[in-house]
Amino acid sequence: MLAKEELPVCPVATTVDLIVNKWKVLIIRELLKGTYRFNELHRSIEGISQKVLTENLRKLESDGIIQRTVYAEVPPRVEYSLSELGDTLRPIIEVMRAWGNDYLNGNLPGIENTEKN
Repeated sequence: MLAKEELPVCPVATTVDLIVNKWKVLIIRELLKGTYRFNELHRSIEGISQKVLTENLRKLESDGIIQRTVYAEVPPRVEYSLSELGDTLRPIIEVMRAWGNDYLNGNLPGIENTEKN
């Protein structure tokens, strides 16, 4: 987890630092649906490489947003899920999803939907 002195003073900038890059937001979006194993998560996020997924999972885990559970089985089983802290991002992601739907459907002021015309 980042030390408070490493984070920006601005709350919006802090949120951006913690969750905003293309892949982190998509990982969080998927984990809002439930627990995933690495390969399931990899298949569910189109275009992400295994290396980039691994890097982002490690960063999200170190920031306390997700938890990684390793089961003592052969072969080893590892699962990823949102932490309690990560689950507090649910309303933010839901608002982003709703806004994106409205944008894509031309339901926002100043957005012209060519399909409706």
